[in-house]
Amino acid sequence: MGYELSLVQAGRLPTDWKPTPSVGSGVIEIRVHADGEYRVFYVAKFEDAVYVLHAFVKKTRKTSALDVELARRRYRELLERQK
Repeated sequence: MGYELSLVQAGRLPTDWKPTPSVGSGVIEIRVHADGEYRVFYVAKFEDAVYVLHAFVKKTRKTSALDVELARRRYRELLERQK
């Protein structure tokens, strides 16, 4: 996951990703398949940093509503701080 985030910091796209508008505008999910399934929700649309909203192990086919809600809440908090 660290390598994937370093790609983002360098202005490139992760190897396996998808947009996640259900969390927030500009939020992207990185998907890593290595001895299990790992996910990170991040946003990189702000000039000052790449913000990791949530990292988790995915244990089922569908992403848990709790994981999505936690990332959504952190995204809203980030937007408030950016004002």
